[in-house]
Amino acid sequence: MNGLAASAQGLWALSDLGAARRFAVGLKYPEITQWRCLEDQLRRDRNSEFGREHEFARIKNYADFAKQVPVRDWAETEPWINRIREGEINVLTTGLVTHLAPTSGSVGARKLIPFTADLQRGFTEGIGAWMTDLRRTRPGILAGPAHWAISPLGGTEDEERSAVRIGFADDAEYLGKGQAWLVRRAMAVPAELRLEQDMGAFWQRTLGYLLRERDLRLISVWHPTFMELLLEAAEQNWELLCEGIERAERRGELRRLGPKGWAHWWPKLQVISCWGDQAATGGWRALRAKFPRILVQAKGLLATEAAITLPIRGTYPLAVTSHFFEFLDEWGGLRRGHELEQGGKYEIVVTNGGGLWRYRLGDVVECVGQLANTPILKFLGRKGNVSDLCGEKLSEQFVAEVFGRIWRNGHGRPTAVWLRAKSETSSLSGYDLVSSTGLSAEVVTAIETELAKNPHYALARKLGQLRELNPIVQPPGHREIEIPGKRMGDVKPRVLESRGKE
Repeated sequence: MNGLAASAQGLWALSDLGAARRFAVGLKYPEITQWRCLEDQLRRDRNSEFGREHEFARIKNYADFAKQVPVRDWAETEPWINRIREGEINVLTTGLVTHLAPTSGSVGARKLIPFTADLQRGFTEGIGAWMTDLRRTRPGILAGPAHWAISPLGGTEDEERSAVRIGFADDAEYLGKGQAWLVRRAMAVPAELRLEQDMGAFWQRTLGYLLRERDLRLISVWHPTFMELLLEAAEQNWELLCEGIERAERRGELRRLGPKGWAHWWPKLQVISCWGDQAATGGWRALRAKFPRILVQAKGLLATEAAITLPIRGTYPLAVTSHFFEFLDEWGGLRRGHELEQGGKYEIVVTNGGGLWRYRLGDVVECVGQLANTPILKFLGRKGNVSDLCGEKLSEQFVAEVFGRIWRNGHGRPTAVWLRAKSETSSLSGYDLVSSTGLSAEVVTAIETELAKNPHYALARKLGQLRELNPIVQPPGHREIEIPGKRMGDVKPRVLESRGKE
């Protein structure tokens, strides 16, 4: 047993108990809990520029808040973020903006989300409740190390001028300093590995650390293809990996199990946590088949901007203690969490501790029930035409802008060109670049370069979760688009097919 990891796990578990208690109360009283989240944020930020402009000091209840603060999208939020980037303080919040976290944009290549200690506390509340519930059902995770997926930086640090750092140092920064310190002590793979630039070396070194840890208890990754790629890399480098294991007993055990014995590499593994919704469903099911004796748990709905739902008791209730939520219904009306109706479909509007006020997140959910008095939500996808095979969130508007830049730069334009998503259950998911007359290798490379300005697309390509663009020729008049309930003649041509013909 790894004593240091087990001790860190125990201390982390103790530090989460308060968050778990608050969440348990919040499930019973979501209306009161949510108002307290909002009230605290209004009080903290009343002297920010945004707070003064919207007269936070005069807001006494939710009706006042809804009247004085309009719902916003990214275009209306971005000018405030740009002021933060230029070095202004007390813009959206009075809290210190420690960094701007890049995420994929529904309009442009990316968005920059302000990260503060208050936003960090919101994530810590949600993660604490989730991990406490997981420890109750799988107490064995406390007795050894865990692997929390490390995302390689891969040159994502912003090259433009910014007074505030852009990007994360490592994934543990979602937690407060004390908890982040404990998590890093419990990790099987050191956070410094994020600095590795060579992806072959990244996978090999990650596996080297993991295979040494016979006591590994938990693996948390984002998209399930991350785990699939680890297993593929093991098969390709098995003998070299075994050679690198210092302990002869462990080295011999792994050689006996072989490169396809993944279900037995870690005999005490309790949980694999990964995305399980939408395009990730196939990969999640494949992992369940590969690891039949352990819990392969689908994560809740998490975004750079907010923790939205948590895996609790086999359900996914709203993270009521993390941030303040509102929901746009199908008729444009706004509701709070306790007002959602089972079967209703809603777009999420979030107010978070980083200074996003009544921000339209773009994620659509369905209310499928209640846990205590709090809605259980199912993620349905992104509002509008957005492709999200493994977290890249390519919007049709962004793809159209990419093509526009390519043609403006002097490349000849074919009669028609578009991207078609090809979803697979392995690492072969990616996009066909379909054109009517064919594209030169130079143009294909230029389009790939422009698409990589979306940071999540760039990372998925670097990790191998998405294959390179596959150029194919399809003559005009033979385009196939299937949209239920519409005649072919009524379908407008699109530059992005989020669900191509398989």
